Amino acid sequence: MSAQVNGDGAAGKSDLDGESPAALEQAIQDRRDHLAATIDELTSRAKPKEIARRSAAEAQRRFRTLTHGPDGQLRTERLAAVAGAVAVVGGVLIFLRRRR
Repeated sequence: MSAQVNGDGAAGKSDLDGESPAALEQAIQDRRDHLAATIDELTSRAKPKEIARRSAAEAQRRFRTLTHGPDGQLRTERLAAVAGAVAVVGGVLIFLRRRR
């Protein structure tokens, strides 16, 4: 007599004991279908084009969050601060190149 292992890995009686062979076959087929769907989903998520698409969508979302407020208005104070910082860094680089 061998012990059966149920879904949580514990040895003991199976949840399917006492069911008809047709019910067991249907349960097996349902699990196969679920596993196939899961594998298909994981395969599509792992494709390089899908990964790139998700990354681009996330970058767009982050950029929009940084540049627009919750009401959809442009955050001019942030854009002005970034433009000022770029101007200062550019000015410093130009100054340093001219000194050489």
